[in-house]
Amino acid sequence: MSRGLLIAVVSAVTAGPAVTFTMIGGAQTSSDRQDEEAIRKVIMEMTEGFNKHDVKAATKMYTPDADFVTVRGEAYKGAADIERGLAAIFATRAKDATLKTLDVTVRLVRRGVAIAHVTNEFNGFVDPDGQKVPTHRELSLRVFVKEKGTWRVTAFHNTRLLR
Repeated sequence: MSRGLLIAVVSAVTAGPAVTFTMIGGAQTSSDRQDEEAIRKVIMEMTEGFNKHDVKAATKMYTPDADFVTVRGEAYKGAADIERGLAAIFATRAKDATLKTLDVTVRLVRRGVAIAHVTNEFNGFVDPDGQKVPTHRELSLRVFVKEKGTWRVTAFHNTRLLR
């Protein structure tokens, strides 16, 4: 076997697994990075809307049939119901509340579907008796779907972290 042919065979044998690993092993494509950045931008916009107590800005990214469960277990169905619920929350227990996003992880489940885990620090909430709740952390699980090129939240579930 000629040296040139031997190099070509060795290159093909060793490059094959590398190409396969890249395709199967989860190397992030440019499209995946763009999708993750778009999802992170939506999360940032949600946080900004919350901190401004702007119901429209905090809810505009929900799908019409979205589900939202608060840290207290209140469940809202559909964008209009979520908007009404958040308006009531802003008018009462979150009147002076702010949140700070501490961590975001995004996992693209399949084309057009992603899950984000978002850890926030909340400050300024009051309990049903009007007493200020100590600053605490909450973790939300947000399911995103891509509709007509735009990432939107179709499910949001929030829980308080104990540690």
